[in-house]
Amino acid sequence: MRTLHLVLGDQLDAGSAFFEEVGDEPVLLMELDAEATFVRQHKLRLVLFFSAMRHFRDALVERGFQVRYSTVDDPENAGDFEHELARWIGVLEVDTVRVREPGDWRVRDALVAGCASAGASLRIVPDDHFLCSTKEFAHWRRGRKQLVMEHFYRSLRKREGVLMNGGEPEGGQWNFDEDNRASFGKKGPPDYPEPPTHRADAITEEVIALVDERYPDHPGDTATFALPVTRRQARYALRRFIEDRLPTFGRHQDAMATGRPFLSHSVLSTAINLQLLHPREVVRAAEAAYAEGHAPIAAVEGFIRQVLGWREFVRGIYMTEMPAYAERNALEAEGSLPESYWTGETEMVCVRECMSAVLTHGYAHHIQRLMVLGLYAMLLGVDPYEVHEWHLAMYSDAIDWVSLPNVLGMSQFGDGGLVGTKPYAASGAYVSRMSDYCGSCRFDPKQATGDDACPMTTLYWDFLRRHRDRLSSNHRMGFQLENLARKDDDELVAIRKRADRLRADPV
Repeated sequence: MRTLHLVLGDQLDAGSAFFEEVGDEPVLLMELDAEATFVRQHKLRLVLFFSAMRHFRDALVERGFQVRYSTVDDPENAGDFEHELARWIGVLEVDTVRVREPGDWRVRDALVAGCASAGASLRIVPDDHFLCSTKEFAHWRRGRKQLVMEHFYRSLRKREGVLMNGGEPEGGQWNFDEDNRASFGKKGPPDYPEPPTHRADAITEEVIALVDERYPDHPGDTATFALPVTRRQARYALRRFIEDRLPTFGRHQDAMATGRPFLSHSVLSTAINLQLLHPREVVRAAEAAYAEGHAPIAAVEGFIRQVLGWREFVRGIYMTEMPAYAERNALEAEGSLPESYWTGETEMVCVRECMSAVLTHGYAHHIQRLMVLGLYAMLLGVDPYEVHEWHLAMYSDAIDWVSLPNVLGMSQFGDGGLVGTKPYAASGAYVSRMSDYCGSCRFDPKQATGDDACPMTTLYWDFLRRHRDRLSSNHRMGFQLENLARKDDDELVAIRKRADRLRADPV
């Protein structure tokens, strides 16, 4: 019996126990054209994956592993998971393919098909990169009527002993959300240190040239590539965040500012999601900063909740709900994304600013994703799976397991409340309060009707009108629906007519 040990492009953890079983058997990594084009992926995302995979290949070779590697431009490369895997099974004459749990159900199905067609067995083993295994999450959720992230987060903090003082949470409370929702106000944001940039070496330069030549029509520009692609670079990025920006992360983590895409955010999600950083080391580094008096509890807890709580929670949802989860569409949304989600060209300053960050950096922070781009798509009534596919295409840190619950569930309420207990619906007033975008926009966030009314505000009220019956049983929507009830019929008709025009012809 001979085994092929398959490493996927988002499983670049050299410290994983997965490699303890490899011995002198072959290890395989594959760049695949189908993965670059099943959604039209951002050039920066392609450079990130291909470069990180090639660096990881070389690191494994240095450790003595027998590595096989398919480059995307190899003429013999079959181009997709099913057929390229089957080709290597034949070339290497293996009986079994061993792989850690894929974070993409589509990939899992392709691996099953590839092994079946080549007459090999597929052995899927747990992915030890995560702090909560699929089995552990399934056990945690068993018998629960509602899956509340906060409850899961607290249980994981207790188990891991993170920010705990004996049996009580450090600082006397579990959650410092109330301290972490401030806007910058009229003064705007201070001059936070920028995240580090990582100079392209020969491998990355080769990948950049390949992407520019092979995928010229994809969104983005490779000239702005500056993400970590090695373990060493990722550890440096973590150290710079802990020292430079974690102390100021908390209070304004939900705020937005023109021309300032990074602010105090970590920008570590690509390194963590490609497994160049382990979530446990990230959490411990933040916890140590609090213990040393370097960062306040609200900032540290808010950041740790993103990594230890939310990230592990959505992964558990994905692994225990798929594949049926992808079909959910609780709001019966069937619209299409506006062209501005690909070009950034729109009269709406908030959308234009957030899309500028996405197009330039393959990145936007969590409030820009949820409460501008996600919000606008939900209010327009876009098919939630189309929003998810766009997210996969445009964000460098997007993997199916993290994108689908965050987008279809949290952002678009497509799962009907499994991930988020209510739709994150808001008017232009929220964007105005949390950013400086509205000050330079021709639209008025206070107005719902008329040519100068903010599209967010018009669509917000129409969203509540359209889904009033569906949302009436959700106690968290009571206040918003009461405000809707105060509007007279004539105003609602005017709102509906303008909303219809906006959906037909977005500004």
